[in-house]
Amino acid sequence: MSIWWSLHLRREAASVPLARRLLLGTMETAGVDPDVSYDLSVALSEACANAVEHGGDTAHGGCSEAYRVTAYLDGEKCRIEVADSGPGFSTERTVRPARAHTHTHTDTEAEAGRGLHLIEELADHVHIGNKPGRTGAVVSFDKILKWRKGAPLIAV
Repeated sequence: MSIWWSLHLRREAASVPLARRLLLGTMETAGVDPDVSYDLSVALSEACANAVEHGGDTAHGGCSEAYRVTAYLDGEKCRIEVADSGPGFSTERTVRPARAHTHTHTDTEAEAGRGLHLIEELADHVHIGNKPGRTGAVVSFDKILKWRKGAPLIAV
């Protein structure tokens, strides 16, 4: 069985816990292992916080008021995408399968980018880039799901 949902949220701090709670509730109802649910919810919170902070582009006519979160649970993995209308990232980055631990970040005390590095540590695969042909950033990540015993939505 597959589950997907998409939210259009205002770029306000209060939207971050809303998205996180919806994801946690969906995964709990489906029977996803709590550790996997927690990792994905933290990664989602970081991606949403990034969209709230950097996701507006009023100078270029973009919608500065909203961002979109889409989540897919397909039986074996969960894929999450957070897209905004901000200026996007300065360079397109396709990130390695997560746990490779090849850090190139030399200043560990720097504030910028910490959330993206956390997402990379918590997810199995991460893509960080810009919307094709349009203004806006897209952070997408996925994780292989583990299920609680007797989970109601396990793929058969």
